[in-house]
Amino acid sequence: MQLLDWLIVGLYLVFAMGLGLYLTRRGSRSLVDFFVSGRSLPWWLAGTSMAATTFSIDTPLYIAGVVSTRGIAGNWEWWSFGISHIILIYIFSRLWRRSEIVTDAQLLETRYSGQTAAILRATKAFLFAVPINCIGIGYAMLAMVKVVDALQLWQSLGIEPGENIKLFSVIGVSLFVLIYSGFSGLWGVVATDFFQFFLALFGAIVVAVVAVNHVGGIHELIPMVQQRTDIDILAFIPITDNFQWNDVAGITGTTFAAYLLVQWWSFRRSDGGGEFIQRLAAAKDEAEAEKASWFFNLLHYIIRTWPWVVVALVAVVMYPGMEDPELGYPKLMLDFLPMGMLGLVVASLVAAFMSTVSTSINWGASYLTNDLYLRFFRPDATDGELVLMGRVASVLVTILGAIAAFFAQDVATVFRLVIAIGTGPGLVLMLRWFWWRINAAAELAAMVCGFIVGAITSSSYGPAALLIPEDFGLRLMIISGITAIVWITVMLVTPPESDATLDAFYRQVRPGGPGWRRQQIRTGLYPEQSLGLDVLKVIAATFVLFGVMFATGGFLLLQPLTGWVWLVLAVLGGVALRSLNRRQVIPMPRPGKDDDIVDS
Repeated sequence: MQLLDWLIVGLYLVFAMGLGLYLTRRGSRSLVDFFVSGRSLPWWLAGTSMAATTFSIDTPLYIAGVVSTRGIAGNWEWWSFGISHIILIYIFSRLWRRSEIVTDAQLLETRYSGQTAAILRATKAFLFAVPINCIGIGYAMLAMVKVVDALQLWQSLGIEPGENIKLFSVIGVSLFVLIYSGFSGLWGVVATDFFQFFLALFGAIVVAVVAVNHVGGIHELIPMVQQRTDIDILAFIPITDNFQWNDVAGITGTTFAAYLLVQWWSFRRSDGGGEFIQRLAAAKDEAEAEKASWFFNLLHYIIRTWPWVVVALVAVVMYPGMEDPELGYPKLMLDFLPMGMLGLVVASLVAAFMSTVSTSINWGASYLTNDLYLRFFRPDATDGELVLMGRVASVLVTILGAIAAFFAQDVATVFRLVIAIGTGPGLVLMLRWFWWRINAAAELAAMVCGFIVGAITSSSYGPAALLIPEDFGLRLMIISGITAIVWITVMLVTPPESDATLDAFYRQVRPGGPGWRRQQIRTGLYPEQSLGLDVLKVIAATFVLFGVMFATGGFLLLQPLTGWVWLVLAVLGGVALRSLNRRQVIPMPRPGKDDDIVDS
């Protein structure tokens, strides 16, 4: 890092701070303004912010490590969530916007009632705001420390720091983020996210282009990659042409099966995920929320995947046998980017880090303020008091995240821990929208059981280390199975929610499906959702998303047959989706006992 590089990074930090502070007034008027932007976000801003939230500095490092050790197919660890994100577009985005909540935990006392619902809300708010959220902040800080170390940023200033100095420098950047996110609320977060996302994306593309050119182009890179590894590193799906399991793939058959068949519906984000729900709740209306979800999927899976993968492949060639393959990404930056360009790409990584941390700070503070302070301690608090509490909670979340960073060691390992402790409750989160029988006790049991079993199965100490299989896919299946047994049992032995609670929830959200037939008859209201039609849209859109993503990768990585097959699937999915979008749902004026909802 030369003087010009440092100036570029410094100018970016000043710009981000200035923009965040400029928007302070927009987030200072009320709780709704501070945490959901007054419900006024346009789709393109909400969608970009959702994508920026998932693009932290840890992401390119994580993918570099995954590709090196498990091949491209190892990315199914996060690709599998594309299924739930497509479901979010057509099934859940409008429901969340209609619910008029500030946090997803607030929905719990609309869907359920009584003391159990209150305990569930408090438990979820605490778990998500403190341990889960702070672990996320901690491993983002860990990734930043790795980048600081790999790029020798302190050394470029003539300083030889210890590990604690590196970490404290990252915490310093986090405190910088805290200033603008704590003052401006979600408006400052999403506005800076917009610029941070595209700067981070530009940086990833620059590194990919420079790295590929250095090895002689993509035609030289592909055969070199195949010679350097013992696994089938270029396989998108670890199955051979004759549909047999690929024995030299980087992930096992059970793990791939768990990613494809279990993880996306069992994880705690199955119906959206807290940060995404916050953006959907902040959208102008239901249509904007749906568009925001589509835009996020486009940015997250189709546009961002391949620059990261390409850089990871170059790192495999350039640095064979690297002890920590996650450092391949920053090492390529240091070795091959010229002065000025290095500063710009470092600024892009800082931007990626800031976008994730600012979101985590604001999101965690929303639980502490809306679902704990306002709900249980100060239900008559004024708007000014709540905004102040939101800022205090932001400070608390940042401090706890910094503490978590001292215990994190490996980005990929922590990422798997986050998945493990969040696996289990996903099916309940989906079913509660469409089946009246799900009650607060069932969701509480699923959430707590999934967290405990996930933590135990992730432990490398004690009896659990001897009993739990090393295969990650089997662990996910065990967590999901045990959690399902627990929550189903609890649901069956506890009473359902009252008719008054169920009717009120149905009136507000109007979900589709046969699970609310009794409420439709009692209220005389037809659903505002055709669940059967939306499921068909999900299937078609899934082919579009993965088809375009793998077609792009196939042609880019010189696998034309793969590219053409997935392109055909994408086109077929697109044609089907267009036909389905033309269908109109005709609501009847009042449901009767023998009536059916008709699609045409």
